[in-house]
Amino acid sequence: MKIKKGDQIKIVMGRDKGKTGKVEKVLAKENMILVPNINEFKRHVKGRFAGQKSEIVTITKPIILAKVALVCPSCKKTTRVGYEIKKEGKKVRICRKCKKEI
Repeated sequence: MKIKKGDQIKIVMGRDKGKTGKVEKVLAKENMILVPNINEFKRHVKGRFAGQKSEIVTITKPIILAKVALVCPSCKKTTRVGYEIKKEGKKVRICRKCKKEI
């Protein structure tokens, strides 16, 4: 998974195109991520018992990973993610545009 929790992303497809946000949760098996205030839907919830009112709740649903691009923290541009193996044998993510570590 090239995008991790805490990464800054930008939506490149869909109705939220152009919005940016920070990744809150990564769902690796479904190939999706959860970003607050992105991909929000309204849900009508009926009152379950006497005294409880019905309401409209806003729910944030996960978004498909293919519809987002990572924003590089150093050059502030949307980029693809590359990998580089350091001399210590450590594998790190790099920005494809500025070649700096993410």
